[in-house]
Amino acid sequence: MKLLKRVLWVTGVVGVLGLLTVVILYFIMKDDLPTVEEIRDVRLQTPMQVYSADGELIAQFGEIRRIPLRLEEIPQPLIDAFLATEDQRFYDHFGIDPIGVARALFLLVSSGEIQGGGSTITQQLARNVFLTLDQTFTRKVKEAFISLRLEAALSKDEILELYLNKITFGNRAYGVGAAAQVYYGKNIDELTLGQMAMIAGLPKAPSTMNPISNPERARERRAVVLGRMLAENFITETQYRTALAEPVKTRYHGPEVTMSAPYLAEMVRSRMVEMYGEDRAYNSGFKVYTTASATQQRAAQRALQDNLHEYDERHGYRGPEAVLWEPDATPLSREEIIARLAQELSIGQTEPVAVLAVAEQSITVLRDDGSEIEIGWPGLRWARAYLNHERQGPAPKTAAEIVAVGQQVRVRETARGWRLAQIPEPGAAIVALRPEDGAIAAAVGGYSFRLSQYNRAIQAERQAGSNIKPFIYSAALENDFTLATLVNDAPINQWNPGSGIAWRPRNSPDVYEGPIRVREALAKSKNVVSVRLIRALGVNKAVEYLTRFGFDYDTLPRNESLSLGSASMTPLQVARGYAVFANGGFLVQPYFIDRIENSEGEVVFREIPTVVCASCDHGGREVVQAPQVITEQNAFLVTEAMKSAVWGGGSWAHRTGWNGTAWRIQRSGPITRKAGREVVGKTGTTNDVKDTWFSGYVSGLVTTAWVGFDNLERELGRTTMNENLSSAEQPISGVEAGAKTALPMWIKFMEEAIAEVETAPFEVPPGLVSARIDVETGKLSRKSDHTTRFEYFLPGTAPTEYAEEKSTPNIFGDDDSIF
Repeated sequence: MKLLKRVLWVTGVVGVLGLLTVVILYFIMKDDLPTVEEIRDVRLQTPMQVYSADGELIAQFGEIRRIPLRLEEIPQPLIDAFLATEDQRFYDHFGIDPIGVARALFLLVSSGEIQGGGSTITQQLARNVFLTLDQTFTRKVKEAFISLRLEAALSKDEILELYLNKITFGNRAYGVGAAAQVYYGKNIDELTLGQMAMIAGLPKAPSTMNPISNPERARERRAVVLGRMLAENFITETQYRTALAEPVKTRYHGPEVTMSAPYLAEMVRSRMVEMYGEDRAYNSGFKVYTTASATQQRAAQRALQDNLHEYDERHGYRGPEAVLWEPDATPLSREEIIARLAQELSIGQTEPVAVLAVAEQSITVLRDDGSEIEIGWPGLRWARAYLNHERQGPAPKTAAEIVAVGQQVRVRETARGWRLAQIPEPGAAIVALRPEDGAIAAAVGGYSFRLSQYNRAIQAERQAGSNIKPFIYSAALENDFTLATLVNDAPINQWNPGSGIAWRPRNSPDVYEGPIRVREALAKSKNVVSVRLIRALGVNKAVEYLTRFGFDYDTLPRNESLSLGSASMTPLQVARGYAVFANGGFLVQPYFIDRIENSEGEVVFREIPTVVCASCDHGGREVVQAPQVITEQNAFLVTEAMKSAVWGGGSWAHRTGWNGTAWRIQRSGPITRKAGREVVGKTGTTNDVKDTWFSGYVSGLVTTAWVGFDNLERELGRTTMNENLSSAEQPISGVEAGAKTALPMWIKFMEEAIAEVETAPFEVPPGLVSARIDVETGKLSRKSDHTTRFEYFLPGTAPTEYAEEKSTPNIFGDDDSIF
């Protein structure tokens, strides 16, 4: 009895001292413990996701991949797997499992060190959310206190739900939803029992038991999980054996991006970091909806890549990327070739392959997945040798003139089949926006973001060339010129005593027509006429006028070269300027983020756009009225002149017809065939063909396309026709120019994009008058034949004199058709 009393007394004292110790430790650590409010406000770090306007995932940013799920959305077998493996008494204990603690104490006494084990799901959650992973006594005590608070503040189901969404599974996957995506590319409800067991086994050691990096250890761990599930009667013997036999077959699956738009995604990422800071932007679960249409964005990327490949093929083949083995050497084994190819990147539309065999007019190549493809003569015959930017070699007759066995080359798949390819050297950009509010519908800043992150659509400041002329002509129309005014298209030779040289601006082509109407001069892009207009205006007045279109006053040259496009502008700046003509004279502010939602789906930001008509119905959205910078009448007159750049003028039946620089648009049925649709635009080419442009629009969409080398010293050059190809297969030769190099990209894009655009004719604004003029003199005419046309004028600016009637008989008869 005395011994029993002593034992009881010692036990009581130890208990009281233990309780006192716990109380003291609690008060010591109290300030470091999370409050009930903090516990209830536990936020799941989720990545930022970027979407198109129509909900397609463009990109995902953030170190952590997480797909938050409610407990009822998680399959019961997966929940059972975690309970059986991590905490089979989860629903019975109060956050700390006495049996588990006893086991941990035994390990401590037997080893002298704090060992793992003994932690309940609640404790693991406490450690993951509020503590570090350090194996220290202080951390373990804090973990216990936080676990008790968690159990007091949250229900068991809430704790389990947080746990399954918070824990890490390796490869930056946090939570079971992300783990299913990362390892299997599946939604969580599509997993097999074996796959669920594999995921449930990962939290113990995500790096060393990872099925991607260590499949054998992952298999062993899966067997442990399945064994625990069987022991706890969560699964049957048959289910156990079936799941145990499943192969460990997995690989890393990236975010389920459904639309590639990396340049646009980077624009969003940069803006979000600017708005919220890096940590909050990446880990707060923001969903960013852009203004870009998935259809139009895809069309823009295809148009840019296809156009650069067409340029590249015109200029010739630059040879193989590498030689894997020489013709007289022992070939590499198939496995060695595949291993070498696996080290190379697919870039844009191209992928690396090895040439296995060369026939008379075909080749066989091996891809990095082990498959072989044959490329016939239609995919090879373009590949005459590249000599320099102005010369190409003779057209090849056989495949052996192009490639050899053992070479590493690139190929691309097209609608016409597989083709030999190479990564295009020039840079390019295309940007489209809606003129009524400035929303960016599509933006592509280069051939491949993997190749270059430089976004030429918004960063490349390049000389605008003749793309600047509509702004010069707009200034002229506001200062006493009309579309019928005659300006002398004749060479200019101006001596500069300061430099000791003469400035001789020339037309391209070097053809001069004498007195020419303003409409026709813009449509034909007459350089000397543009110079004469800026002389009539004065350089300073022209510079001031151009700032109305959003161009920076300080960057505009203060000399007559401004009229030929010596000013440097980004494609987006140019498109914004053209939008002023398209929308009736209003300067809108381009934007690409429509709205931002938080992780709960609440809208936390919505862009307030500048719009043409603030009083119109915008569905309750807050908008700002865009400033009107030119008159509606002026915008219409410039649009009319650029319409002639597409359709030309005169009468082909009477041999007076002429084409504008954008005449190739006429061939595009998808753009032109819709009744009531009007399309306008302007080409642009700089000296030495270093920059080529085309900007154009329909009533609902403005698009600017640019092609040039990033190296400002390089010229786009010229080509001759490839005799292997028909004119339909290679319709462009000669010197590269806006009409040949940039316009085809614009056409390719608009042919697809225009289907989503509600377009209408450009209505004649009030205040304009129409009069029939003589096309040769610009004066009024009493005739109604091919020598005349109707022209639009501001009130009081129409000609008052009539052209002298000629007595030459009209052998063709009257014809009112002048286009």
